[in-house]
Amino acid sequence: METVSENRCFGGTQGVYSHSSEATDCDMTFGLFLPEEAADGPVPVLWYLSGLTCTHENAMVKAGAQACAAEQGIALIFPDTSPRGAHVADDPAYDLGQGAGFYVNATQKPWAPNFRMYDYIMQELPQLVFDAFAIDPERQGISGHSMGGHGALTLAMNHPETFRSVSAFAPIANPTAGDWGRKQLSAYLGEDQSAWAAHDSTLLMAEKGFPGEVLIDQGADDQFLDLLMPEALSAAMAKRRQPGIFRMQAGYDHSYFFVSTFMSDHVDFHADALYA
Repeated sequence: METVSENRCFGGTQGVYSHSSEATDCDMTFGLFLPEEAADGPVPVLWYLSGLTCTHENAMVKAGAQACAAEQGIALIFPDTSPRGAHVADDPAYDLGQGAGFYVNATQKPWAPNFRMYDYIMQELPQLVFDAFAIDPERQGISGHSMGGHGALTLAMNHPETFRSVSAFAPIANPTAGDWGRKQLSAYLGEDQSAWAAHDSTLLMAEKGFPGEVLIDQGADDQFLDLLMPEALSAAMAKRRQPGIFRMQAGYDHSYFFVSTFMSDHVDFHADALYA
């Protein structure tokens, strides 16, 4: 692992690091904020998964999460959204290929050799950061925006033993039924739709839910509402009587202005679970 940069930030350190990844067979970069409490011992961690076209940098710079995390004594991890490099498969469309990993393990050509973001987020990157930094693996939460909200919800419901808390901003809520999902899941996982279900938060909510509370914020003026399909996930939560809150925020769109407005609510939500 190589240090790209480290900057003092709200009493802690905002770092950027790169490493060679076995999961994605390429070099990967991630951001990590450590609060000052990490100098005294392991701290809880909140993973933040970003959306289509993003890198590790978008949320790290735009979400305003570090100030909130510093107040709560929580670390933040900002992974990249896909493998990258000249040898990594790509597509001219912004919603497939590099920048659009969808947090799955691809099984289809040409994506399978590199697009293994599920294993990268669940196995390789955690082991790397837990070995190198003062982070408590027993106290993990996960959140994300758009494609990253999809990733946060699906990973948390598939691995409740790993994550104590989950939240999402404008998640791609029902990808097996929408244009943001069917295209990517068929490309990465093939035409057998039974393989898609483990990556659809609406289907997972109906099947198993999450053992803790869930927090979801959705902008009511989001320009991508028809692609995100929040009503499907909301209905699944209601039918299951899932503990948590689903908020439609009047006047807000899909941008990081929306995310940064409600970020402190999400960090505080996770802190309550991680320090319980």
